Amino acid sequence: MRKAFNIILGLCILVLIYICYASIMGPINFEKAKKNREKAVIARLMDIRKAQQEFRNLNHQKYTASFDTLISFVKNQKLPFIFKAGVLTDKQLEDGLTEAKASRIINAAKKNGNYAEVKKWGLEGFKRDTMWVAVTDTIFPKGFNPDSLRYVPFGNGKQFEMAIRNDTTKSGAPFCLLEVKTPYDVYLDGLDKQEIANLKDVQTKLNKYPGLMIGSLETANNNAGNWE
Repeated sequence: MRKAFNIILGLCILVLIYICYASIMGPINFEKAKKNREKAVIARLMDIRKAQQEFRNLNHQKYTASFDTLISFVKNQKLPFIFKAGVLTDKQLEDGLTEAKASRIINAAKKNGNYAEVKKWGLEGFKRDTMWVAVTDTIFPKGFNPDSLRYVPFGNGKQFEMAIRNDTTKSGAPFCLLEVKTPYDVYLDGLDKQEIANLKDVQTKLNKYPGLMIGSLETANNNAGNWE
């Protein structure tokens, strides 16, 4: 009887040790997994931001709320890249020469074969050429998959929520706001539910978005991330 009691007592002690260990390591392991997942989600949000900024530059300062449109842009659009050689001297600038005027002089010489003006202004080493380079070759690393932009890492196929708002300032100037986000419930799915609930509760009480996001439809913030 005494032996059986000792065995039961020993098992109870082991259970208590495990409970104490789990209570300590549970939050630690959750935080580690959370940071790992957030790192991947943040990287994806930054890729979306880069793509949207280039889209805006070539589309009348407006973003797109469609991932289909954004992904097609990244796959097919080319961006202007200006190759520069030579700089204008102080003397040339004082004489009224600008880069635009210098480019016109050089382009005219190329067309008519008369380089007298080029020599007159001392533009023999000056060059400004615009080349068009694919988006994927300029803002993303080699091997980047544009189709991945829409999907939340660790989200089991779920997509980011993306929206825009076109409005005007008090002076009548148009502007466009962008917002891309995903909640904790999506990219932390599968981790400790109570820890997720605690995170959501804290953010809600602070009147902050319970997840990761860039931009805002309420205020212009230069598409900053809520982790920055």
